[in-house]
Amino acid sequence: MNRREFLQHTTMAAMLVGMPVASAESQAPEIALTFDDPTTDGGADLTWHEVNERILAALAGNNLKSILFVCGMRVDSNSGRQLVAAWDRDGHLIGNHSYSHLYFNVSTDRDPNGFEKVTLADFEADTLKNEPLIRGYRHFTRLFRYPFFKEGDTAEKRDGMRAFLREHGYRVGRATIDASDWAIDARLEKRVEGRPHADLAGYRDFFLQHIWERAQFYQSLAQRVLARSVRHTVLLHHSGLNALFVGDLIAMFRGNGWRPVDADYAYRDPVYDLHPRILPAGESLIWALAKESGKFEKELRYPGEDDVYENPRMNALNL
Repeated sequence: MNRREFLQHTTMAAMLVGMPVASAESQAPEIALTFDDPTTDGGADLTWHEVNERILAALAGNNLKSILFVCGMRVDSNSGRQLVAAWDRDGHLIGNHSYSHLYFNVSTDRDPNGFEKVTLADFEADTLKNEPLIRGYRHFTRLFRYPFFKEGDTAEKRDGMRAFLREHGYRVGRATIDASDWAIDARLEKRVEGRPHADLAGYRDFFLQHIWERAQFYQSLAQRVLARSVRHTVLLHHSGLNALFVGDLIAMFRGNGWRPVDADYAYRDPVYDLHPRILPAGESLIWALAKESGKFEKELRYPGEDDVYENPRMNALNL
């Protein structure tokens, strides 16, 4: 067995027994938390103020700086501006997540899931529409995160949008670890409706297990695709679920030997300047790089993450 085969073998073995995965370069994989879709709707029987304060307190308590990818339509109000300003005051990066959260991978009049056609021109205009809401913040950064992690279903849209972003000084704010915290949050929301004192321990446990499993998968994939670990970024959402449990999530990573790091530091890894030429484009950056290699077809489900994978497990647990 050669060195690479040995590393692959030990990585997969670690995944199977639930132990932390060590990179070839370091015994401490690095991970930054990133948050999408801040909203003034609140969640988990908490007001938006409480959701905001709890997430920010957990980050501050762990001396971490994150990034908030802002979708304008959700915060285009006085309250929304207050919400984003609190992140800015705490020193977190403010990124662009478009104004309307359009699904870019639709080129027909309407797809089976009900998403409407989005042209390249539509998507470019919606990206710029978001800028007036966020560019005045001190920690605004030109990182753009595609809604739904969809980067175009045709070469024209994929390459056109990438050229547009470069023209406007943006890098792509991808995440290496995709996940479905939003699906768990939706189930938690239903449980707390009219039951403010419901036992939510099962949601916490499932959430932590889910993120850990996805982190293990993408860490293993990164090592096999790139022959190294990366400064990981995990996709999370500004939600009641994370307001309640993001502190536990950070503790989980630390307890399993991972090192939480700042988002700005993570995005300085050169891996984020890679642009996989796959179609449809998008998904986790590591997923896309693995897809581009053509060597991991048996491991790559599409989409990479979705509620359809987690719903049966949550159903079995009565969550």
